[in-house]
Amino acid sequence: MKMKTVSTNSPAQCGVLKTYGTETKELSVNDFAYDLPSEFIAQTPLNKRDQSKMLVYNRAENEYRITQFFDIINFLKKGDVVVINNTKVMPARLVGRKSLTGAKIELLIFKKLSADTYATLVKPLKRVKTGDNVLFERNLTATLVSKDETAGTAVVRFNTEVDEAVLSGIGEVPLPHYITEKLAQSDRYQTVYARESGSVAAPTAGLHWTQELISAAKAKGVIFAEILLHVGLGTFKPVQTEDITKHKMHSEYYEIPDAAIAAINSAKSESRRVICVGTTSLRAVESYARTGKTCGETDIFIYPPFEFKIASGLVTNFHLPKSTLIMLVSAFAGRAKVLELYEIAKASGFRFYSFGDCMFIV
Repeated sequence: MKMKTVSTNSPAQCGVLKTYGTETKELSVNDFAYDLPSEFIAQTPLNKRDQSKMLVYNRAENEYRITQFFDIINFLKKGDVVVINNTKVMPARLVGRKSLTGAKIELLIFKKLSADTYATLVKPLKRVKTGDNVLFERNLTATLVSKDETAGTAVVRFNTEVDEAVLSGIGEVPLPHYITEKLAQSDRYQTVYARESGSVAAPTAGLHWTQELISAAKAKGVIFAEILLHVGLGTFKPVQTEDITKHKMHSEYYEIPDAAIAAINSAKSESRRVICVGTTSLRAVESYARTGKTCGETDIFIYPPFEFKIASGLVTNFHLPKSTLIMLVSAFAGRAKVLELYEIAKASGFRFYSFGDCMFIV
C-alpha cells in the first residue's frame, strides 16, 4: 500500500533522545478527549491474533500506512530489540457473600501487601465495613481491614495465602468494564508469552503476537527482550483532575532481567532501535532509564512533553479518551497527531481498546 502523508507540517527529527509531543500550552484532561461510539469497541478477539489491523505511523516522515499486524515483520529490521512484557493475568476476580447478610460482594485483588493481606477493589464497597467477613468457595474467607471510599479500594486479610493455585480454583480473569460479552477462551486475554502471574489486566498490545510471528522475526535477526511489569490500577485509574500534572499514578511492580538490560544497552550503543510492545513495556524501560533500578515499584506518569531515553518505537492499542494511556502515546507521537490518527482509524473501521486493533509508531 502506498504511504500516505497525514499532514503537511514539518516532521519531528527522529532520535531516541529527542522530546516528542512538545506542547506550548498547559494541558488539561479535556485536551485528550475524543468521541468514540460504542460500536467501535471490540467485544471479542479475532479468530487469529495477528490478523488485526495495524496503523503504522512514521514520525520522521510524518506518514502513515494501514495494514495488518502480521505485516509488522516487514517493518522490523535486523538488530531491532523488541521489548515484551511477560506478565500473566491473574484470575483475580472473586465473588463471595457477606457472612452476616448473604449480600453478594465482589473483590478484585490488585496488589499483595503480605502473605495473607491484599489491596482490592470491592463492589459494592458501601455494603461492607471494617471487620466484616466475606465468604468464598473452598472455605476462603476475607476480613475487611480498612477501606477508602473515595478510591473504592479496601485492604483485606484472607484466612490463607491467596496464591495462584487458590485463585485458579475459585477466581475469574477480570475483563475491562467496557467488555460485556463473555470470553469463550480465557487464554485469548493472555499473550502467547505470558509466564509470570501478577497482573489484573493484560498488556493488550502483546495480544496480536503469535509464536509463529515471533519465530519469523527472530529468524530475521530481531532480538526479543522479556521484561516484567504487573499491570495494576495505575494503568487504568481515571484522571480525575483537570490539570493532568496533579494526577497521581498507583505504583506497579517491574523487573528487567540482566539479559534484557544487556540487549537494550547494546542496541543503544550501536544506534539500533528499541521497540516497546505496549505502554507497560515502555514504562518499565523508561523507569529504569531514570532510576537505574532494574526492579521495584514504579509510578511513572508519562505525558507531553517527555524525553524518551530508551524507546524509539511503540506498538500500542487504541486507548480510552482522557486516559493516562492516550497521554503516554501522545507524548511519544504528539497529542494533535495522535488524535488525528485516531480519527483516521475510526474512518478506516478499526476496532478499539483491549481486543481491538493497534498502531505501530516508529
